[in-house]
Amino acid sequence: MFAVLSRAMQANPLVHSRMVPLHQKRSQIYSKPPKHKIGAGQSFFIMSVFAVALLVPAGWIMHHLPEYRQRPRPPPK
Repeated sequence: MFAVLSRAMQANPLVHSRMVPLHQKRSQIYSKPPKHKIGAGQSFFIMSVFAVALLVPAGWIMHHLPEYRQRPRPPPK
């Protein structure tokens, strides 16, 4: 059974095209400290923008929920 599966994998060229050598992936890993340090003000600003980007759409939906409830339901198809 194992011999049949191994031959099938060797015959399939798509399996070999997906394999990426390890040395290509390691080129993206950095082991040095960052060149530019991010201060507390910049961190606070970025976290605030992230929080606003998440909470504003949810707040918009919650604010308009009564209007959504008053809409007539679409007829079934």
